[in-house]
Amino acid sequence: MSFGDHLEVLRKMLFRVLVVVTSCATAVFCFKDETFAVLLAPRNTDFITFRAIERIMHLFGSTFRFESYNIQLISTELSSQFLTHLESSFIIGAVVSSPFIIYQLYRFISPALYDNERRYSVGICLTSYFLFMLGVVMNYFILFPIAFRFLATYQVDAAVVSTITISSYISTFATLSLSMGLVFELPVLSFILAKLDVLSASFMKQYRRHALVLIMVVAAFITPPDIFTLCLLTIPLYLLYEVSIVIVSKVHGK
Repeated sequence: MSFGDHLEVLRKMLFRVLVVVTSCATAVFCFKDETFAVLLAPRNTDFITFRAIERIMHLFGSTFRFESYNIQLISTELSSQFLTHLESSFIIGAVVSSPFIIYQLYRFISPALYDNERRYSVGICLTSYFLFMLGVVMNYFILFPIAFRFLATYQVDAAVVSTITISSYISTFATLSLSMGLVFELPVLSFILAKLDVLSASFMKQYRRHALVLIMVVAAFITPPDIFTLCLLTIPLYLLYEVSIVIVSKVHGK
């Protein structure tokens, strides 16, 4: 095809993606109560993660229980709640329609790939999607609720009461979800670099300590400023680094 024909195919593909994302976002927008029941659940004192931690502690004979707390979310601008609802709907709509988006992108680039590249690209797309969603799920159930509980209940003085805007809550939640999804792509990135002969398992093993420091720096940049959430993110990221070493070793047949 000519350059103009490629642009026409791209235009049609982007139009299909826009229609599907808009349709999903509209559907999410119509289910406001259900949507925000899910989005706001991590802020509750009886969130499933906290109850699970308590049950695990009880299995070991501990009577540990989280203290109850009540953090009210507020809106300080006239259009804030509506714009937050709109923004959340499009973000969730994009996530829900992401398999279709990935499929359309693959259809667009696959004619330019060789057979072996096409075989690898399918596996890379599926693995990337799985790891991204795994990062989002980890943020929803572990990182964000614990970080929110710590930061929202922290007080420098009893006279100072925390009130958090709904836009700040959603913005922080979305940013952490995106960041977690991206950093969980480390094994895929390592595989691609190994295929390009840019990265080797011996290099990764030699610089393990340096990688740990770098991971902690990245985790500190992503997470809220407290040591507990820093550790929560550092541990799985370092495990992914070790998994990446195994993947790179297999790519090079070592």
